[in-house]
Amino acid sequence: MWTTLATNTLIMTESQSSPMTTQQVALTTPAGFLAFGFGSGLAPKAPGTFGTLAAIPVYVLMTHLSWPWYLAALVASFVVGVYLCNRASDMLGVHDHGGIVWDEFVGLWLTLFLIPLEWQWLLLGFVLFRFFDIIKPFPIKWLDQKVSGGFGIMIDDVVAGLYAWIILYLTVNYWT
Repeated sequence: MWTTLATNTLIMTESQSSPMTTQQVALTTPAGFLAFGFGSGLAPKAPGTFGTLAAIPVYVLMTHLSWPWYLAALVASFVVGVYLCNRASDMLGVHDHGGIVWDEFVGLWLTLFLIPLEWQWLLLGFVLFRFFDIIKPFPIKWLDQKVSGGFGIMIDDVVAGLYAWIILYLTVNYWT
Protein backbone atom coordinates (compact mmCIF):
# COMPACT_ATOMS: atom_id res chain seq x y z
CA MET A 1 0.00 0.00 0.00
CA TRP A 2 1.39 3.43 -0.92
CA THR A 3 0.48 6.47 1.17
CA THR A 4 1.28 10.15 1.29
CA LEU A 5 0.13 13.50 2.60
CA ALA A 6 1.07 15.39 -0.56
CA THR A 7 -1.71 16.12 -3.03
CA ASN A 8 0.30 15.18 -6.09
CA THR A 9 1.97 11.98 -4.90
CA LEU A 10 0.50 8.62 -5.75
CA ILE A 11 -1.35 6.53 -3.21
CA MET A 12 -2.86 3.08 -3.43
CA THR A 13 -5.62 1.61 -1.33
CA GLU A 14 -6.43 -2.04 -0.83
CA SER A 15 -9.62 -1.78 -2.89
CA GLN A 16 -7.99 -0.14 -5.93
CA SER A 17 -5.85 -1.65 -8.61
CA SER A 18 -4.29 1.62 -9.74
CA PRO A 19 -2.85 4.52 -7.73
CA MET A 20 -4.85 7.70 -7.07
CA THR A 21 -3.70 11.11 -5.93
CA THR A 22 -5.15 12.85 -2.92
CA GLN A 23 -6.80 15.25 -5.35
CA GLN A 24 -8.45 12.36 -7.18
CA VAL A 25 -9.80 10.93 -3.92
CA ALA A 26 -11.10 14.37 -2.93
CA LEU A 27 -12.65 15.25 -6.28
CA THR A 28 -13.72 11.97 -7.88
CA THR A 29 -15.11 9.86 -5.02
CA PRO A 30 -18.34 10.83 -3.29
CA ALA A 31 -16.97 10.10 0.19
CA GLY A 32 -13.75 11.97 -0.58
CA PHE A 33 -15.59 14.95 -2.07
CA LEU A 34 -17.70 15.38 1.07
CA ALA A 35 -14.90 14.52 3.51
CA PHE A 36 -12.70 17.12 1.79
CA GLY A 37 -15.47 19.72 2.18
CA PHE A 38 -16.41 19.98 -1.50
CA GLY A 39 -12.71 20.39 -2.28
CA SER A 40 -11.99 23.10 0.30
CA GLY A 41 -9.67 20.73 2.18
CA LEU A 42 -7.32 20.75 -0.80
CA ALA A 43 -6.15 24.26 0.12
CA PRO A 44 -2.35 24.17 0.26
CA LYS A 45 -2.23 26.16 3.51
CA ALA A 46 -4.66 26.02 6.46
CA PRO A 47 -7.10 23.46 5.00
CA GLY A 48 -9.01 23.36 8.30
CA THR A 49 -9.63 27.09 8.14
CA PHE A 50 -10.71 26.88 4.50
CA GLY A 51 -12.95 23.93 5.37
CA THR A 52 -14.54 25.93 8.17
CA LEU A 53 -15.14 28.83 5.75
CA ALA A 54 -16.72 26.42 3.25
CA ALA A 55 -19.15 25.28 5.97
CA ILE A 56 -20.66 28.77 6.27
CA PRO A 57 -22.90 28.72 3.15
CA VAL A 58 -24.36 25.37 4.23
CA TYR A 59 -24.91 26.81 7.71
CA VAL A 60 -26.80 29.76 6.22
CA LEU A 61 -29.12 27.30 4.46
CA MET A 62 -29.54 25.32 7.69
CA THR A 63 -30.65 28.40 9.63
CA HIS A 64 -34.03 28.13 7.92
CA LEU A 65 -34.68 24.90 9.82
CA SER A 66 -36.47 24.87 13.16
CA TRP A 67 -34.12 24.01 16.02
CA PRO A 68 -35.25 20.35 16.26
CA TRP A 69 -34.63 19.86 12.53
CA TYR A 70 -31.30 21.70 12.76
CA LEU A 71 -30.27 19.42 15.62
CA ALA A 72 -31.39 16.35 13.65
CA ALA A 73 -29.36 17.54 10.65
CA LEU A 74 -26.38 18.13 12.94
CA VAL A 75 -26.58 14.63 14.43
CA ALA A 76 -27.05 13.09 10.97
CA SER A 77 -24.05 15.08 9.69
CA PHE A 78 -21.97 13.70 12.54
CA VAL A 79 -23.03 10.09 11.92
CA VAL A 80 -22.50 10.39 8.16
CA GLY A 81 -19.24 12.20 8.86
CA VAL A 82 -17.89 9.26 10.84
CA TYR A 83 -18.37 7.11 7.75
CA LEU A 84 -17.09 9.74 5.27
CA CYS A 85 -13.96 10.55 7.24
CA ASN A 86 -13.21 6.89 7.87
CA ARG A 87 -13.69 6.04 4.19
CA ALA A 88 -11.54 8.93 2.92
CA SER A 89 -8.90 8.14 5.52
CA ASP A 90 -8.86 4.49 4.41
CA MET A 91 -8.59 5.47 0.73
CA LEU A 92 -5.63 7.70 1.56
CA GLY A 93 -4.06 5.29 4.03
CA VAL A 94 -3.54 8.21 6.42
CA HIS A 95 -5.40 8.75 9.70
CA ASP A 96 -6.92 12.23 9.88
CA HIS A 97 -5.36 13.63 6.71
CA GLY A 98 -5.20 17.43 7.03
CA GLY A 99 -7.47 17.85 4.02
CA ILE A 100 -10.33 15.92 5.59
CA VAL A 101 -12.49 18.81 6.80
CA TRP A 102 -16.01 17.40 7.21
CA ASP A 103 -15.26 17.43 10.94
CA GLU A 104 -14.73 21.20 10.71
CA PHE A 105 -18.11 21.53 8.99
CA VAL A 106 -19.88 19.74 11.82
CA GLY A 107 -17.84 21.54 14.49
CA LEU A 108 -18.79 24.95 13.11
CA TRP A 109 -22.45 23.97 12.72
CA LEU A 110 -22.46 22.91 16.37
CA THR A 111 -20.78 26.18 17.39
CA LEU A 112 -23.55 28.15 15.66
CA PHE A 113 -26.49 26.08 16.97
CA LEU A 114 -29.25 28.40 18.34
CA ILE A 115 -27.18 31.48 17.50
CA PRO A 116 -28.78 34.34 15.53
CA LEU A 117 -27.64 34.66 11.93
CA GLU A 118 -25.81 37.97 12.27
CA TRP A 119 -22.34 38.67 10.93
CA GLN A 120 -20.77 39.45 14.33
CA TRP A 121 -21.95 36.13 15.83
CA LEU A 122 -20.88 34.22 12.74
CA LEU A 123 -17.43 35.82 12.93
CA LEU A 124 -17.09 35.22 16.67
CA GLY A 125 -18.28 31.62 16.28
CA PHE A 126 -15.77 31.05 13.48
CA VAL A 127 -12.90 32.49 15.57
CA LEU A 128 -13.88 30.58 18.72
CA PHE A 129 -14.22 27.29 16.87
CA ARG A 130 -10.87 27.69 15.08
CA PHE A 131 -9.24 28.68 18.40
CA PHE A 132 -10.40 25.52 20.20
CA ASP A 133 -9.72 23.33 17.16
CA ILE A 134 -6.15 24.62 16.90
CA ILE A 135 -5.25 24.97 20.61
CA LYS A 136 -6.91 21.65 21.57
CA PRO A 137 -7.44 22.04 25.33
CA PHE A 138 -8.27 18.92 27.34
CA PRO A 139 -9.86 16.58 26.35
CA ILE A 140 -9.66 17.65 22.68
CA LYS A 141 -5.96 16.88 22.26
CA TRP A 142 -6.35 13.55 24.08
CA LEU A 143 -9.29 12.57 21.84
CA ASP A 144 -7.33 13.65 18.75
CA GLN A 145 -4.40 11.43 19.74
CA LYS A 146 -6.15 8.42 21.26
CA VAL A 147 -9.39 7.84 19.34
CA SER A 148 -8.99 6.36 15.87
CA GLY A 149 -11.08 5.92 12.77
CA GLY A 150 -13.82 8.18 11.51
CA PHE A 151 -15.18 8.65 15.03
CA GLY A 152 -11.76 9.84 16.18
CA ILE A 153 -11.51 12.30 13.30
CA MET A 154 -14.95 13.72 14.13
CA ILE A 155 -15.10 13.74 17.93
CA ASP A 156 -12.29 16.21 18.70
CA ASP A 157 -13.91 18.82 16.44
CA VAL A 158 -17.30 18.18 18.02
CA VAL A 159 -15.82 18.88 21.46
CA ALA A 160 -14.08 22.00 20.09
CA GLY A 161 -17.45 23.05 18.66
CA LEU A 162 -19.11 22.42 22.01
CA TYR A 163 -16.56 24.57 23.86
CA ALA A 164 -16.99 27.35 21.29
CA TRP A 165 -20.79 27.03 21.43
CA ILE A 166 -20.89 27.42 25.22
CA ILE A 167 -18.92 30.67 25.08
CA LEU A 168 -20.82 31.99 22.06
CA TYR A 169 -24.25 31.05 23.46
CA LEU A 170 -23.50 32.73 26.79
CA THR A 171 -22.16 35.81 25.03
CA VAL A 172 -25.21 36.13 22.77
CA ASN A 173 -27.77 35.49 25.50
CA TYR A 174 -26.29 36.93 28.67
CA TRP A 175 -23.53 39.44 27.88
CA THR A 176 -25.13 41.57 25.20
